[in-house]
Amino acid sequence: MSRHLKLRDNMDWGLIATVFFILVMGLLCLFSSTRVSGSDIFIKQLIWICCGWLLMFIVFAIDYRVLMRLAWLVYLVMVIMLVLLLLTGREISGARRWISMGPVGMQPSEVAKLTVIIWTAYWGAHHKDIEPYGLRGLVRPLVVLLVPVLLVFLEPDLGTAGIIMIIAVSMLLVLGIKRSTLIGASLTVAAVIPFGWMSLKEYQRLRILSFLDPSRDPLGSGYHAIQSKIAVGSGGLMGKGAFQGTQTQLRFLPEHHTDFIFSVVAEEWGFLGSSVLIFLYLLLITRIISIGLNAKDRFGAMLCFGIAIYFILHVFINIAMAIGIFPVVGVPLPFVSYGGSFMMMNMACIGVVLSVSRRRFIF
Repeated sequence: MSRHLKLRDNMDWGLIATVFFILVMGLLCLFSSTRVSGSDIFIKQLIWICCGWLLMFIVFAIDYRVLMRLAWLVYLVMVIMLVLLLLTGREISGARRWISMGPVGMQPSEVAKLTVIIWTAYWGAHHKDIEPYGLRGLVRPLVVLLVPVLLVFLEPDLGTAGIIMIIAVSMLLVLGIKRSTLIGASLTVAAVIPFGWMSLKEYQRLRILSFLDPSRDPLGSGYHAIQSKIAVGSGGLMGKGAFQGTQTQLRFLPEHHTDFIFSVVAEEWGFLGSSVLIFLYLLLITRIISIGLNAKDRFGAMLCFGIAIYFILHVFINIAMAIGIFPVVGVPLPFVSYGGSFMMMNMACIGVVLSVSRRRFIF
């Protein structure tokens, strides 16, 4: 009995409560945005949330230091999954992003995000140089981390590939990189941008061009951005009210249950409702960073920092897409957008953070 009490006492209830309130807001928006179509998306999301809570508590109960010993194994499994996806995955709208697992589908690129965080934290924990890293010291981790980035890019999934790369680079920056190496890397990236543009798919180029000028193709590549901005702007201060958003209910707003769910929040709950959601995300991220700063070891701290970057990128990019200050790249909003693989990985990330937080007190 005392063991269960200790487990309960070491829970970070503030973090759990924050996640709970974000989930509630997400379910309300999802119910509102899908009730007209009569789909079962809301029920499916509710099931995924229940499964996610279970996964979170399982991960929380496991000592996070186990992940350090399993880092290479987890990495190899992730690479195999991405390769199998390219060979046998379902092709939808010209992209292979899903592997069928019986009645459900899994998106390996979501698993890749957490795997990269685990591996980078493992590498940082085993390389505790006093001096900042130079190019020679970064060759091995960069090669290892570029493999999942390239595999995800080939699906093609530019948004997820970019997020994985930014997470990895951000974690390496925290470990310390020489100024000369940073300058050289920046110049290299600038030099390959033209080649990167040439390697993009046609629809990816159109998304970027439409971001710069949505009116150039208002019924095609610019349609998503235009309708999203109309929905956000029409919400005003207080919003139109639940089930009253015209862009959402009349289905002018595309992908309103996934990529543009924030537009539903802004249209129906207005600036005030949107601010509440953003405030909850700020609480979530600052709490994760705080846990990382107080972690007992370098590995735990790096895990928390990587997960904080994971949430920062998803929240910023998704909201920026909705208000038209970022290209449409298909990045969902954590705990709010519909998606099984994404929800499970979000909850797994919280489980890892809770595990780090708990073991500040027991070792």
